[in-house]
Amino acid sequence: MKQLIVLAIISLSLFACTSSADKKEKANLAIAQKYMQAVETKNVAILDSLLADNYMGYGPSVGDSVTKEEAIAGFKDNIENLYESIQYTRHKELAVTVTEGEAIGDWVLNWDYLTLKYKVAKDPVNLWVNVVYRIENGKIVQSRTFYNEADVLRQLRYMITPPQEIGQ
Repeated sequence: MKQLIVLAIISLSLFACTSSADKKEKANLAIAQKYMQAVETKNVAILDSLLADNYMGYGPSVGDSVTKEEAIAGFKDNIENLYESIQYTRHKELAVTVTEGEAIGDWVLNWDYLTLKYKVAKDPVNLWVNVVYRIENGKIVQSRTFYNEADVLRQLRYMITPPQEIGQ
């Protein structure tokens, strides 16, 4: 009988831990999905509410980084001058908690197939995008964005010409 009571206590403890972790993961997934929806609907106010004041965004290029203010200003400029529409055609998210090493924290990994319609382009641009969000206290504090910039330019019919010393 004692063994059954101990087993029941252990089982309930594990269930409680799992439920708490599951709730946190679901909440973090909801934040990332709300962020994507705000991008798609061009809702700057929601984007602003989801980014922490100390937010830093990185990518897609090695030297790219933006603060919250720069990210919001850049997004406003893009929706006013660059994008006619932004559509997440397909996407998949995964929430994970890292407990040791450099990347400690709660993360949402996001894989997207994105369709962009530029105001000045005839055809839409399709691209695979990977974004990794670190979330603290219900806000996005960091993101890392990866996509093939050269492919976007190719679809927009840009010609990339090597410098003469490379082309010789």
